[in-house]
Amino acid sequence: MASLKAAIRSVRFCYIFFMKKIPLTQGKFALVDDEDYTELSKYKWYATKGRNTFYAKNARMGRIMHRHILNPPRYKDTDHIDGNGLNNQKINLRLATRSENGGNRRLGSNNTSGFKGVHWAKDYRKWKVRIKINRKDIYLGRFSSREEAVLKYNDAAKKYFGIFARLN
Repeated sequence: MASLKAAIRSVRFCYIFFMKKIPLTQGKFALVDDEDYTELSKYKWYATKGRNTFYAKNARMGRIMHRHILNPPRYKDTDHIDGNGLNNQKINLRLATRSENGGNRRLGSNNTSGFKGVHWAKDYRKWKVRIKINRKDIYLGRFSSREEAVLKYNDAAKKYFGIFARLN
């Protein structure tokens, strides 16, 4: 598995040389494939802040760049594998359900434990673990050590999200 991840990183590293930058507002730019550049550069794009990242959006079309590139059906999300909403190279984009996309979400800015799905339960003096699947919280247990709690979350993330899981 480690060698597969290294190979994927290597491919992504090589692939970055076959991309162009589209300027946005706020001094930002979007990365796109050479093959998409001509079409996308016909429009004026601006940077818009999402939950944990920026995205490229076009006001006239009312469309976010990554959806313009993949043109997914309405019931599907577009997931940025690396979590960077401005990296719109096709190798970094994939179709996902809302739940799968949530599985690849970064650590929230209001997180206090430093780990996804893990928080300190004062009343029990233990680490409590939960995971959200299809908009429902699934309780995974309470643990004396943070390390146990983190492992429990990671196991559940692999089980429910598969390749979409962003682990601690």
